[in-house]
Amino acid sequence: MKEKFITASEFDEKFDDSKDIVEFLDLKSIKKPGNEPKRVSVDFPSWMVHELDKVSKRLGVTRQSVIKVFISEKLKEDSL
Repeated sequence: MKEKFITASEFDEKFDDSKDIVEFLDLKSIKKPGNEPKRVSVDFPSWMVHELDKVSKRLGVTRQSVIKVFISEKLKEDSL
């Protein structure tokens, strides 16, 4: 597919007129702000790792995924 280019003012005008502007966007490079991964090191007691591994095996996902979901749910719950 050939890239299409327009000026910023043409882009703004199309946007303001509620016209479709998707063809002028580079969708492969879009990133949600604040969603960049940041490495964090956390030490868990062995019993907790064991429980996390049981949950991850039951769900068929990685331990890291379980930890992320648990923390995300708790943060959302506390922000209400």
